[in-house]
Amino acid sequence: MPLQRHLVCRVDSLPPGSRKLVKIGARSIGVFNVGGRFYALRNSCPHQGGPVCLGHLTGFPTSPTPGEFEYLRKGEILRCPWHGWEFDVKTGQSWFDPARLRVATYPARVESGASLAAEHPGPESDREMSGLRPGPYVLETYPVAVEQNYVVVEVPGTSRGSRVQR
Repeated sequence: MPLQRHLVCRVDSLPPGSRKLVKIGARSIGVFNVGGRFYALRNSCPHQGGPVCLGHLTGFPTSPTPGEFEYLRKGEILRCPWHGWEFDVKTGQSWFDPARLRVATYPARVESGASLAAEHPGPESDREMSGLRPGPYVLETYPVAVEQNYVVVEVPGTSRGSRVQR
């Protein structure tokens, strides 16, 4: 089925870190500006159909040293407001699978930071640092382009000339 182009808004009305929910045909779609790049996701969590695009934008928390934390990929991870499932805004990939992942417990002890740093070199990737693994679910994504200062989303299966409802 060919993709149909739909005008969403002017680029300047969707600044970095913001989102816009639109209805294209029967689909509710969230359009996100992440650092000046635009991404579009279907506003339906594969878990129970929750309005995933209304969720909190976050990142992968990590702790470089005890008592401190920082976020990797800040503003790129979307957390569903219903049950907290996390999805990559850029790809739609899930980062949570409760059917397969369980919380494990491990013994904890206090050691000198200097000795630990010498024993453990840094992780090789953000994914390793976060300790996360991709889940089996992926949100439906749509191509987004900027044309003459307008954000345009391409969606399959809509009738020609359908309008974006705000």
